[in-house]
Amino acid sequence: MVNYSVIGTSWITRSFIEGASLHEGLSFDGVYSRSPEKGRAFAQETGAKRVFTNFTELLESDTDLVYVASPNVCHFEQCKALLLNNKHVICEKPITITLAEYKELCQLADSKGLVYLEAIMYMHSPARQPLKDAVNKIGRIQSANIDFSQLSSKYPALMRGENPNIFNPEMKTGALNDLGIYCVYPVVDIFGVPEEIIPCQHRLFTGADGSGSAIFKYDDKIITITYSKVGQSRGVSQIMGDLGTIAIGSISQTDNIYLYDNKGAATELVPDIDKKYHMGNEALSALRFIEDMESHKEHYRECRAVNEMVLACMEKMRVENA
Repeated sequence: MVNYSVIGTSWITRSFIEGASLHEGLSFDGVYSRSPEKGRAFAQETGAKRVFTNFTELLESDTDLVYVASPNVCHFEQCKALLLNNKHVICEKPITITLAEYKELCQLADSKGLVYLEAIMYMHSPARQPLKDAVNKIGRIQSANIDFSQLSSKYPALMRGENPNIFNPEMKTGALNDLGIYCVYPVVDIFGVPEEIIPCQHRLFTGADGSGSAIFKYDDKIITITYSKVGQSRGVSQIMGDLGTIAIGSISQTDNIYLYDNKGAATELVPDIDKKYHMGNEALSALRFIEDMESHKEHYRECRAVNEMVLACMEKMRVENA
């Protein structure tokens, strides 16, 4: 049995707990919150056995695995401290802001025999392979449009002149880190790192990027990535070949995927899937890596390799003076 604790009391943490509950090998241990009141309320609602109100308490506890869902700016330091204290870590995206930080913590985790993993639905979805297989069925691919644009629930606060965390650059947040990363993952996993990236971002009055785009140029294709937290898309992402088209309803969850032939006939590849199962797949991967790395080391290596490519691309996608 792997006992796990969580950092953070947001909706994403609740979703992870719900997903982890699908797997008998994981036992929800504790929650870390700087607010005792928030921590106790969260524990009562979710069934946590204990509440940590001091980070040192969590570090010194006997919990095995920690799911990190703190603000992005905290990821590197918190994950480093957890690894130094012999905790396995699964951290919300982006796992770090820079590739150098990621490589440093990967080396630390490996030196201590610990799992260090990004919580990104795509890499743990059973839909990943059917999507990659479908790409090989649509002929020569010269273009694709990948989009994740979702109006933030914090947008009204932003319009009131406030500076919520998700739009605060000091928290290392913004549209690319929050949504754009979901677009980059399948692109680099399927097609690799492009020869050139041409980025464009729109900055809000807070200094954070509210929306952006990037052209990924390969020698034989151009892929356009768009993302936004200040508008709501109603379309789909598409990968277009000369023998057919793949339409992806949710690029973040990798579901609602259809394969169209050139006459418009559609074949469903992946249906709509409840988010708890996507989050549960992340938790299941962490459990498998901890309990039986030998049997799952190839998947772990893939997660590491794709994560590196994603962080390298995202560094090129950031426009400092947009």
